[in-house]
Amino acid sequence: MAILLLADHDNNHLSDQTAKTLTAASQIAKEQASDVHVLVAGAGAKAAAEQAAKLSGVSKVLLAEDASLANNLAEPLAALIVQLSGSYDTIIAAATSTGKNVMPRVAALLDVAQVSEIIEVVSSDTFKRPIYAGNAIQTVQATDAKKVITVRTASFSQAPFGGQPAAVEEISTAAPSSSQLSTFIKDALSASDRPELTSAKVIISGGRALGSAEKFRQVILPVADKIGAAVGASRAAVDAGYAPNDWQVGQTGKVVAPDLYIACGISGAIQHLAGMKDSKVIVAINKDEEAPIFQVADYGLVADLFEALPELERST
Repeated sequence: MAILLLADHDNNHLSDQTAKTLTAASQIAKEQASDVHVLVAGAGAKAAAEQAAKLSGVSKVLLAEDASLANNLAEPLAALIVQLSGSYDTIIAAATSTGKNVMPRVAALLDVAQVSEIIEVVSSDTFKRPIYAGNAIQTVQATDAKKVITVRTASFSQAPFGGQPAAVEEISTAAPSSSQLSTFIKDALSASDRPELTSAKVIISGGRALGSAEKFRQVILPVADKIGAAVGASRAAVDAGYAPNDWQVGQTGKVVAPDLYIACGISGAIQHLAGMKDSKVIVAINKDEEAPIFQVADYGLVADLFEALPELERST
């Protein structure tokens, strides 16, 4: 049986998270000699389906279009996946807001246990995943006939585009078009010219040591703009109102793995480390030489960030 991968998209563009999830799905497929099919569910999502078809390792793209699927509501999307599940023994998605919303419902409807946020494929039914805020790695074996999996995409590289595009098959759906359990109201998205946090190659994050939202903007943002970085923040900084919620990096925020992560005035609490310790290079700037962040940093600078960051901006 094949593997069904739920694509992450906005109807017009395929998310990078889909290509990373495909890498995990392809590893499972290789173990069990099966194909990977990608489900693109939405409304007016043909462009996203055509992008998915160009990913290396995809055998088929299923395009399901319906007004009820336009906004990734869990109820109609889960119902659609369950309808299709008879042909698949593995259903996989990125651990994004959509995946975390939809896949537990799919697992419940199929009466199976979900394997959440895997970081490594050991075999077709055995996976590694972090527990205790990433301080321990658990190896789990899924014994259900159908496996429902979410992927921590920071641990996988993107599958490349190329080769002969896969066939795009339009499928009809009997998913409820007017579920009373939830109704889409609106999207409230933050607009920014900076890179998106979860896909950025360079991230600069600020912590509670910034002292205020004004200082955060004055010190962090100019450096971010100068080096083309996304901006992150610790939970303490977000809770204090220095930065918006969508900038939070950590166990209860976003999990990132950029090429370069610059932590400024962040002590290095376990919660924050869980969201960024997979970064390829970590630079820490903190005036407390005993700060835990220095234990995971590749490069550390014991200095006052209000002096170090302006100097970095001037010298870049």
